[in-house]
Amino acid sequence: MNRKLIINAKGIVQHGRSHVVRGKDMKELPVYENAWLVIEGDKICDIGHMDEPFHTPVNDVIDADGKYIFPAWCDSHTHVVFAGSREKEFVDRIHGLSYEEIARRGGGILNSAKRLQNTEAAELYDSALERLDEVIKTGTGAIEIKSGYGLSFEAELKMLHVIKRLKESSPLIIKATFLGAHALPAEFKENRKEYIDMLVNDLIPIIADEGLADYNDVFCDRGFFTVEETDRILEAGCKRGLQPKIHANELDFSGGIQVGVKHNALSVDHLECTGEDEIACLLNSNTMPTLLPGTAFFLKIHYPPARKMIDAGLPIALASDYNPGSCPNGKMPFVCSLACLYLGMSPEEAINAATLNSAYAMGVMDLAGSLVKGKKANLFITKKMPSPAYLPYAFGSDLVEKVFLNGEEQ
Repeated sequence: MNRKLIINAKGIVQHGRSHVVRGKDMKELPVYENAWLVIEGDKICDIGHMDEPFHTPVNDVIDADGKYIFPAWCDSHTHVVFAGSREKEFVDRIHGLSYEEIARRGGGILNSAKRLQNTEAAELYDSALERLDEVIKTGTGAIEIKSGYGLSFEAELKMLHVIKRLKESSPLIIKATFLGAHALPAEFKENRKEYIDMLVNDLIPIIADEGLADYNDVFCDRGFFTVEETDRILEAGCKRGLQPKIHANELDFSGGIQVGVKHNALSVDHLECTGEDEIACLLNSNTMPTLLPGTAFFLKIHYPPARKMIDAGLPIALASDYNPGSCPNGKMPFVCSLACLYLGMSPEEAINAATLNSAYAMGVMDLAGSLVKGKKANLFITKKMPSPAYLPYAFGSDLVEKVFLNGEEQ
């Protein structure tokens, strides 16, 4: 069995913890200082202090003097399978058009759907694989990928088959989410029910039977899908074994959080519009609130009330929302920086949110999110730096030196 020994780590971040971190506990980040870590095969074999020598033979020794070992980031909300960029809409927003105005003009999600429908699966796979390789370099080790840029029977299945192929070929831990209810296709503008019937009666059964998705998602918000429509789509997925994940409350107090909790959603994501009722609902649930500060940053909309949520006792997860229209960025270190700068989160809270809590939000906490014996050896070694807080502080620096996924250096 191939063994690698990492020695002289200044600290092993997120050591020994494998549970959701919530409320005031998010301010605590366990760091095991002056340590070594052993990788055996694709798993973490052992962790110890440099004063406690490791005696088992190893094949490779890596000196991490002055450097930190982090668990690889878990990015629990992305749309990395897409066709083409949307920089024209970026320019339109600079000139004063809102995200919703652009969508009404046929831009936004519908623009991406039209392009994707006309793009071959092989091209979608190749471009998505490039994006995955890009995020690996910044320390991501697990990622959730949504459909939702197909918005037709054939194109949604095409996307999910591409994601299935990515699962088979990428070293990342990948989870697939069906998001047929991402937007209403223009041809169904006068008959919303017909499109939802197709999702519920035709697509969800095939997706479940073929194992093409792990989760079922709906964009429940103003101008997209109503609470009643969301309720129906989630119920259909639940009956087929697809646990919900929800786009909720990005644009308004939509009721998306409440309908997500009603259906035991694994996570509810965005949450820019979150008040006392929504917080109370989440406190009585097992649903993870997931914040996407890159989207608020790029769209120049108000940020979710992370400080209020944490202070109320909630856990928080962070994810990138990597997509061509509202967040063309999948770099999780930058997401942590935004969380500190604009959400009022401490570096410790941001790191907890982007590792353990985000691992929970994509259903992989048994494999990833912390550095514990027996978990996947998905981790990265930083460059020399004074403390873990330096990583979100130095937001323009490339501080990830080596990335290991399944025990292998990438």
